[in-house]
Amino acid sequence: MEIAEQLIERFFRYLAITSQSDASAKVVPSTPGQWRLAELLRDELTALRLENIHLDAHCNLTARLPGNVPGAPCIGFVTHLDTVDVGLSPDIHPQRLVFDGSDLRLGGDVWLRVAEHPEILPYKGQEIIFSDGSSVLGADNKAAVAIVMTLAARLKAGGLPHGDIIFAFVPDEEIGLRGAKLLDLACFPVAFAYTIDCCERGEVVYETFNAASATVEITGVTAHPMTAKGVLVNPILLASELISYFDPLQTPEHTDGRDGYWWCNGIEGGQSKARLQISIRDHDATRFAERKAYIAEAVERLRARHPRARVEFHVEDSYSNIDSALGNDRHCVDLIFKALAEKGIKPKVIAMRGGTDGSALSARGVPTPNYFTGAHNFHSRFEFLPVSAFVDSYDVTERLCRLVAQES
Repeated sequence: MEIAEQLIERFFRYLAITSQSDASAKVVPSTPGQWRLAELLRDELTALRLENIHLDAHCNLTARLPGNVPGAPCIGFVTHLDTVDVGLSPDIHPQRLVFDGSDLRLGGDVWLRVAEHPEILPYKGQEIIFSDGSSVLGADNKAAVAIVMTLAARLKAGGLPHGDIIFAFVPDEEIGLRGAKLLDLACFPVAFAYTIDCCERGEVVYETFNAASATVEITGVTAHPMTAKGVLVNPILLASELISYFDPLQTPEHTDGRDGYWWCNGIEGGQSKARLQISIRDHDATRFAERKAYIAEAVERLRARHPRARVEFHVEDSYSNIDSALGNDRHCVDLIFKALAEKGIKPKVIAMRGGTDGSALSARGVPTPNYFTGAHNFHSRFEFLPVSAFVDSYDVTERLCRLVAQES
């Protein structure tokens, strides 16, 4: 079976297991489907006779593929088990279509319009994988799971030089990198690692956001409307007022590149209480600290204006910029560029407006940059994966293993 069919066969098999994460859950993993996928992968790794296979209490799965080149550095690959919840169906039904340049009907009344998605134009005449329009595709991150499992099978079959490789499959990346934060590094003793998460062909990421989340809880004063004058303190209106303290142009929909933002992305309330969720993002560590400090300033301003209300807040860091953890040692990144050059792929370095499991692992001392799966439009019903780009991602992964082996 040619490599494209191997990748697609695995990808579709993993997509058949629903593993959408749930941000409201208080346990890791947040959903039982992630256990089912991890158990399937454990069984496949066992059948391949990998070593040190370990599935822990948090659904972090690790396995070691012994190298055939003595002295080569041990490297890792990290992929995540969950797909994102953006209010679409948790069940994914993939399909293979050939793009002829026209609008594509994905299913029902869902059409991918070329005018709205010109990023598809370079793939005219090629086979592309889509969902049926009712869900995301889940190339984030099951395309990567398929890549590393295919890699494990091909390297185990022999003939390709490589050092020791440790594979890690972690849960709940989409809801705060929860699995990567709990990964036992004793099971992942690598010199450096890679995530294969997001991004079109050629994209390389070693700069991510610094991220934090803030929760503001407002307790007002209730009163019957007929006697409310001078008594009632409406927590919903106070939450709205607090939102108005933030620059409306420093939000996700008005920023790009290395611009940071505040994002008020959750609000709930009633007559007595209101709760506001705010995401804080910035690539620059100093500006990031200033943004977090401004939350406290805004809360103090609200307290001063409404002394009869009780306003409490909590800010928690989520992940940090990979670039800050790398320091001056960019060898793991340089290897990506070498692998791309061998393939004739022009690198496209991006400052990711998000984070990866590598953000958490890099902060814990494991340098973990990211490169492309080949897919487009993550977290959308219009997510798609060109088969040619999928294969290129696999080829880069295999080349990285060979390049590392040459350093023995």
